[in-house]
Amino acid sequence: MSDEKPAPVTSERPDAPFHTSGTDHVTVWGSNEEDTLAFYRDLLGMPLVLRQPNLDDPSQTHLFFDTGDGRILTVFVSDERASARGQRVNTGAVHHLCFSVEPDEYEEIMAALEDAGKGYNVFDRGIFHSIYTQDNNGLVIELSADKYEIPDDRKGEVLATAQRLREEDGADFAQDRHMEGALEELGLPVNKHDLPDADAGVGM
Repeated sequence: MSDEKPAPVTSERPDAPFHTSGTDHVTVWGSNEEDTLAFYRDLLGMPLVLRQPNLDDPSQTHLFFDTGDGRILTVFVSDERASARGQRVNTGAVHHLCFSVEPDEYEEIMAALEDAGKGYNVFDRGIFHSIYTQDNNGLVIELSADKYEIPDDRKGEVLATAQRLREEDGADFAQDRHMEGALEELGLPVNKHDLPDADAGVGM
């Protein structure tokens, strides 16, 4: 066991040669265009905003989807590839993708997944509420709704404060009381969304 203290959790920017300004896009290896559109456009409701060749490999097509806030998901597809049944798990691999959804659409989302024949699990993760399903290639997709109203530009600050309160409390993970305490400490209103009851268990 190392005697070194764990890295501090803080919303302050680290001493680094430069700082990123946000997430521009995420790119995944896809299968074919038909199956990819059926999941990301037709089920998750992401507009297809650009289609062009993969500039590194013109035999593939590069699809660009708007995830809902102007951030982009892109997928490399080829009609030569069938959808896979699962993902290979290895160091450096993508574990899952998470997209935000509106809390008041939660019931409709679960119904839509059922209608599409997609299995899913629902968990209360303490700081947010999550539905887990899989895309057409077995990649885990998380659909996450914040449990509390948090301004986008204050989210890191709220989470870092909840982390401090969690540690002081000796809790294993951040829970409602830590989130509410963080919001109150930072002078933000405590407005909790009405989300269905769910286990705080493990799994996807």
